[in-house]
Amino acid sequence: MTGAFSFRLHKTDGDARRGEFSTPHGVVQTPAFMPVGTQATVKGIAPAEVRATGAEIVLGNTYHLMLRPGAERIAELGGLHKFMNWPHPILTDSGGFQVMSLSELRKLDENGVTFRSHLDGAMVSLTPERAIEVQTLLGADISMQLDECLKLPAKRDEIERAMRLSLRWAERSKKAFEATPKGRALFGIVQGGDDLALRADSARALVDTGFDGYAIGGLAVGEPQKVMLATVAQVTPLLPKECPRYLMGVGTPDDLIEAVARGIDMFDCVLPTRNGRHGTAFTRHGPINLANARHANDPRPLDAEAAHPSARDYSRAYLHHLTKANEMLGAILLSTVNLAYYQDLMAGMRAAISEGRFTDFRQATKEGWARGDIPAL
Repeated sequence: MTGAFSFRLHKTDGDARRGEFSTPHGVVQTPAFMPVGTQATVKGIAPAEVRATGAEIVLGNTYHLMLRPGAERIAELGGLHKFMNWPHPILTDSGGFQVMSLSELRKLDENGVTFRSHLDGAMVSLTPERAIEVQTLLGADISMQLDECLKLPAKRDEIERAMRLSLRWAERSKKAFEATPKGRALFGIVQGGDDLALRADSARALVDTGFDGYAIGGLAVGEPQKVMLATVAQVTPLLPKECPRYLMGVGTPDDLIEAVARGIDMFDCVLPTRNGRHGTAFTRHGPINLANARHANDPRPLDAEAAHPSARDYSRAYLHHLTKANEMLGAILLSTVNLAYYQDLMAGMRAAISEGRFTDFRQATKEGWARGDIPAL
């Protein structure tokens, strides 16, 4: 166990930032990408293999873990780190995304959210206080406030209602968090949909409340990339430079580079593993669809120069076969390839920022994607 949560900003290059944060379970270099382990597992990949891709922190989900196996049970078994055999940092989402994604199964009011469990139909209450309690039982290094996340597009009055409610929940979340063991961190979540004025109001109010870090939520929920990036560009200058900035649920490799260029430090997204399970590999040549018949006789690896062996040690023909045969090994290998590529991308950005060449790195990376995959001879 290391010390209490803290963040250090080492270097900036334009608005791009290079830093690190310390947690009770280790240090994380930023910009950082967090693989999603919603139910105490990154789908299909053992924790040691997740770590071998370069990941230093993973994400777990309060809503799902409180339903199964239960936060109290996980606490009795030694906490989430021990339970899932991941001795490194963990951030837990508060369950706010499920307020949106499970909207047909919930009732929302000032006090919190009442869910009808998607597992057994039981009614479950999730308030800001309970969300903090669950995350404390799990032993999260970074906890998130409970918020309401809306799908876009939405009407302005509805966006403002959800944003104001999220601010009141933020205050309650902080009060509840102050009564928990010290050393861990609590992040507030900026809401406001695609309305830049509401986003600014939310950011300023959260900063006044005071958090260890600040997330931008409610994006990558149906809006165009240009709207997402405009929102990020509006919000980041309003957040304290001495605190980490987390863009939730994002995204594609291009999203990551563009958001780092606008001052974001942390990301999470299911895309690398979800796309891997469906036969798509992310590479420095852009995405490669292994279900495509043109790979059936291709003996080349995905990328002979890749750092991770999953991208070097298996032929495209074999990965195509696994994908077409729906073999679980194909999903595992491609998910691993994708997580490793995301971590390589983050490491490349960190090095470029440190050396003052982020703009060149951004351009060269995008040119590599634009050229596309090298065709077989």
